[in-house]
Amino acid sequence: MKYIIAIIQPDRLDEVLRLLEEKEIHLVTVSQVMGRGRQKGISEVYRSHKEAGSLLKKVKLEIAVNQEFLQSTIDAIVQGGRTGHIGDGKIFVFDLQDVIRIRTGETGNDAIG
Repeated sequence: MKYIIAIIQPDRLDEVLRLLEEKEIHLVTVSQVMGRGRQKGISEVYRSHKEAGSLLKKVKLEIAVNQEFLQSTIDAIVQGGRTGHIGDGKIFVFDLQDVIRIRTGETGNDAIG
C-alpha cells in the first residue's frame, strides 16, 4: 500500500481528477494549500491572475492506493498536472503501514477498496 501526496497548480485539478477517474482511482482527498518551491513565491501573471506575496496558491491531493494502482496514479497526476513551466508541482510517495475502514472494520488492502 502506498500513500501519495501531490501538490499541483489549482487550474490543473479538473484534468488530474478526470485522468484519475479514467484509471479507476476514485478515492482522493483535495485541499487548497499555499506554498512555495523553486518559484520562491515569485508571482507571475497566470491566466490573468497575479499572485501576491511569498506563498502561492496550490492544490494538495492525498491518495491511498494498493501497489497495482501506484504507477497509473502517478502517470495520471503527471499527465494532468504538467504544463512544462516551473511550479507544476511535486509528487511524494510513502509506504502506508495500515488502513482501517471505519464503517466495516476492514483493514489493509481491502480497506482502500
